Amino acid sequence: FPPTSCFWSVQNVLWTPSKLIARLGREINNGKSYLYWAYKANGSLGDMLYFHSFRSPGLIIDVVQDIRAMNGEAVHASPRKTGMIILGGGLPKHHICNANMMRNGADYAVYINTAQEFDGSDSGARPDEAVSWGKIRGSAKTVKVHCDATIAFPLLVAETFASRSKNF
Repeated sequence: FPPTSCFWSVQNVLWTPSKLIARLGREINNGKSYLYWAYKANGSLGDMLYFHSFRSPGLIIDVVQDIRAMNGEAVHASPRKTGMIILGGGLPKHHICNANMMRNGADYAVYINTAQEFDGSDSGARPDEAVSWGKIRGSAKTVKVHCDATIAFPLLVAETFASRSKNF
């Protein structure tokens, strides 16, 4: 674990997860550092913070600020349209869909995961279930791709975004 002295400047300072991750990446910026790659992949940062909190309590990471920022992006997108590309499911899917609910639903949605509907999980829910909650508009164009995201997403990018960009 990093020494407690590394955290002296963040005591009693309110941070969000996204601000902390961005700061780590900016400060470390060295591909030889395992901490740099934890920033890039979000590794076990939560575990490190959890254990650090026992040795030196006082660091507060405010998830609500990130939720407000995400919801604000969706709400203030009007009159433009919004779309979601959901890789996998769970909490990220939940929060992205809820952000769009704050603006009466997304206009486009692509779900890519292997989860099935029968177990009642949020990950397995189809786009039409999100329509019933107002997370996706009834008029939206939606699709659920039943495939592992690590297979389907690179193919999607290669055939859409990458094929249109010379810099990609």
